This record gives sequence, C-alpha cells and structure tokens, in this order.
Amino acid sequence: MTPTTIGIIGIISLFVLIFSRMPVAFVMTIIGFIGFGWVINFDAAMSLVVKDFYTVFGSHSLTVVPLFVLMGQVAFHSGISKRLFDAAYVFLGNQPGGLAMATIGACAGFSAICGSTNATAATMGAVTLPEMKRFNYKPELATGVVAAGGSLGILIPPSVIFIVYGVMTQQSIGKLFMAGIIPGIILTALFIATIAIWTRIKPDLGPPGPKTSVREKITALSGLAEAIILFVMVMGGLFAGIFTPTEAGGVGALGTIILSLIKRQLTWKGFVESLMETTRISCMILLIVAGATVFGHFLAITRIPFDIANLISSLALPPWAVIMLILMVYFIGGCFIDSLALIMLTVPIFYPVIMSLQYDPIWFGVVIVLVTQIGVITPPVGINVYVVSGVARDVPLQTIFRGVLPLLLALIIAVLLLIPFPGIALWLPGLM
Repeated sequence: MTPTTIGIIGIISLFVLIFSRMPVAFVMTIIGFIGFGWVINFDAAMSLVVKDFYTVFGSHSLTVVPLFVLMGQVAFHSGISKRLFDAAYVFLGNQPGGLAMATIGACAGFSAICGSTNATAATMGAVTLPEMKRFNYKPELATGVVAAGGSLGILIPPSVIFIVYGVMTQQSIGKLFMAGIIPGIILTALFIATIAIWTRIKPDLGPPGPKTSVREKITALSGLAEAIILFVMVMGGLFAGIFTPTEAGGVGALGTIILSLIKRQLTWKGFVESLMETTRISCMILLIVAGATVFGHFLAITRIPFDIANLISSLALPPWAVIMLILMVYFIGGCFIDSLALIMLTVPIFYPVIMSLQYDPIWFGVVIVLVTQIGVITPPVGINVYVVSGVARDVPLQTIFRGVLPLLLALIIAVLLLIPFPGIALWLPGLM
C-alpha cells in the first residue's frame, strides 16, 4: 500500500472519528501516530509524538495563548463584559432592535480583550439574553445575534486563531493582530446594519427600549474605559514595536487584574475561577495544536499536501478561482469541524499553494478566519450555536440556527470585500 493511499485512509478515519464526537485533539494524535507508524515504523512514531508534544507545550511562541485567555477570563469575572453591554445599551437600546445592536457592540468590545469565539458567545449570552427576553425580543433574533456576535472573538485581536496561524506559518503575530482590526470593525458595522434592516422589515422581532438622556449617555462612557485602556495598551504597544505579542499578553493580563482590583470588581473566588478556566481552555488549545502537529507530520510523509498543491497549481485556473476553491473547502469544512482544528489541518496543505500564487500570507490569514467564522454558526456543528443553546436552554437549536441566517449575509459580504480589496487587511500592518 502506497503512502498516499495510507494518507487517504487516515483522513477518512479522522472524519469518521470526529463525527463520532471523539475529542478532536485525541483523534488527530491517534490517527497521526498510527499512520506515521504504518508508513515508517512505530518506534519512530512514538518518538514523533513525544517530540511534538514536548515542542508544543514548551513553545515560547504559544506562551501568549494562556496570557490572553487569562486576560479575557479576568475581564469576564470582574464584570467588564457587563459594563460594555450596559454602555452599548444606553446608546443603541432605544432603536428597533437596539438591544441586539448593543449586543454586537459589546461582543466586539469583549473580543478585543478575549480572543475566543466560544468564550465571547458564552459570556455575552449570559449577560444579554436575559435583558432581551425582558424586553420581549423574539428568541431567533436574540440568540442568533449572540451566536454571530461571538464569532468576532476570532477576528478582532487578540485572537487565538491568529496566534496559532502565525506560529504555523512563521508570520508576525503582531501584524496578524493589526490585520484583523479594520475587517473586525467593518464586520461589526455590517452586523448592526443587518439587524437594523431586519427589524425594520419585522418590527416585532426587537421592540425599541426606553429613551436615554444625554447625561446618561455621557455617564455610560465610563463603562467603555477599561476595554479601551486595555486594547490601546496591548495593540498600541504592538503597533509601536514596544513589546512582542507574548509580552503584550503579559501586559494585558496584568493590566486587566490591576484595573479590576482598582475598581474592586474582582473577588478572590472570581480570580480562582479565572485561573481554573484559563488552565482548562489553554490545555484544550495546546492539545489541539500538538495533535494537529502529529497529524501534520503524518500527512507530510504521505506527500498528500504537496500532491494537492501541485495539482491545484497545475490547473488552468486564474489565481482568484483557486482562492475561491480553497475558501469553499474552508466554508464546507467549517460546518463540520471546530475552527481551530480546521486551521491546523488545512494550513499545511493550502499555505504552499497561496505562496506559489504570490498572495500575501497575512491577508490569507484574515480571509480564512472570516470564512471559518461562517462555520462556527452554520449547521450541523455550528459550535457557537451549541454554546448559546447551553445558555438559553429553553430555545430550540433550529430557532437559533434560523436566527443566524440573516447575519451570515454580513459575513459573506465581508469576505467578498476582502478578496478584491486586500488593503482593508494590509493597511495597518503596512504601517508597523
């Protein structure tokens, strides 16, 4: 049996086990180990697993992951997410669908200090869904907005996906962070515009809330202060070259703790829970990265990534058509596989193709993050939908999926804007 045939069997086995709900990290490690042992020998496979796990868990570059996760966890437990929503509500709540718009704004703000789509969806769901229910918002709008707004967590920096992509491709994590800012702002605006149009067509979806005075609006600005300070401190330091992404993560985590202590919003119980959640989430991410590294080495010896790259390069297709084919793979794959796992599996295959076509790797990183955002809210997996379902247990899954459909259009528009206008993503990194 040829290495290519073994590789194909391995890929099929991978999807079968993933669909059986076995943890993705374990699936990639087991298939990678067995496949590598089958092609080479099992002594070499055992050495490979030990080496890859040691390398990943000892990686200096990935130290930034637990630091940014800790930053987001402390922000949640100290009430920053609640204050972000309250501030956005004062400004937008009196509009039709205003609470939903405020939820998107709060998701964008929390994404700037979190970096995880699941954490953003879960946090903002717990904060905003009771308020929207109180003002008689229809469940499809309320839950759909939280699921879609949570997807901003992997686009607006700091983003765990950008960190992993940067480590895999040896690209600047700082430049990837900067590249996500303007697309993140544009997508936030598109989400809000979609809600405005949707609630104009069907006013009963989201009735307007009470009007607020100018004084209340000015007072509410204080709720944005912490998030703005942290974002400017972290991203400003990166942009100016004052510190590295790892140092930025440390500065952000420490800054969040200090701000929370100054405002006396962080309890000892909240701090301990932040540490526990940071450990759990960071271990999950690092296990996925390590498992994907083992699986990637297995794929490399089967020559499948190189064969696919050569096949695509040999097709008589213009570069834009090749990009559309690659994005279609990400769109379909994102419907079935977790976004981080999908990036880990596919970047080794498609990155050589992108480089051979002379596309900018920073731009490509932003585009695939946008496309995988679509995957986190589309059936059958749609991980954000399941996260929101866990918060809103009385809302059926099909109702949440129905609620995200109009917001998918905003994501598709954002992708279509970025393909012909790469400067949207590359302007800020170019200034660094």
